[in-house]
Amino acid sequence: MEILRSLQERCDPRWAALLVVDVQNDFVSPQGSAAKRNEDVSAAVAVVPRLIHLIDEARRVGLTIVYIKTTHSEWTDTPSWVYRSSQKGGLSTCREGTWGAEFYEGISPLPNERVVVKHRYSAFINTDLNTVLKAKAIESVLVTGVATNVCVETTARDAYMYDYYITMIEDCSAAYDGKLHENTLENMRRHFGLVASSREIIENWQALRQKKAAGV
Repeated sequence: MEILRSLQERCDPRWAALLVVDVQNDFVSPQGSAAKRNEDVSAAVAVVPRLIHLIDEARRVGLTIVYIKTTHSEWTDTPSWVYRSSQKGGLSTCREGTWGAEFYEGISPLPNERVVVKHRYSAFINTDLNTVLKAKAIESVLVTGVATNVCVETTARDAYMYDYYITMIEDCSAAYDGKLHENTLENMRRHFGLVASSREIIENWQALRQKKAAGV
C-alpha cells in the first residue's frame, strides 16, 4: 500500500476515486423534497456546474468515478429511520421509482461508471461500495455531493474507518446551512484528511498529464 502524503498523490488516477454523493432531485432541485420542507438548496444548485466540470476532468484523466444514489421504500424503512427529524412531515424523500430519487440534471453516469445504491446516510452501510473500491485498487477517495454535513460527511468518515485517504472537495459539496458546511470541512481538516478545491484537484491532474506526456 502506498503512503499518500500530498494532495497530488491522493488524487492520482492510479489509486484515487471520485465519489459523487446524493446529487439527486430531492436533495438539490428547488422542486425537490428538501426545498419543500424549507431547506435552502441554493448552495446545492450552485455546486452542480463545478461538479460537472470536475467529473469531466476526472474522465479525461481516467479516474474511477462512483455515484452514490439514495433510495427509500417500505423495504428499507425502519422505525428509527422513519421517525428522524427531517421526515416528520412524511416520508417523501428519494422514494424508490420517483423523480425525486433520480440524479439531478447534468449528473449522468456513463456505462463504465459505477452507481451504488444506499439506504442510509453512509454509502458504505449495506452496500458494495467497499468491494467496488477494493476491486479497483483504490486507496484514496475524493468526496463530493449533498449534504456536506450529513451523507457526505458520514460517507467520508466511514471511508476513513476503512483506511482510505480522504479528500473533501469543498466547492463541490453543499449543505443547506453554510455554517454546517464549514464546520464539517474544519472537522475533516482536523481529524480525517485533506480539504481542497476543485481547481486544486484539476491543476494536479493537469500536472500529472504533463509529466506523463514528458515521460517523467
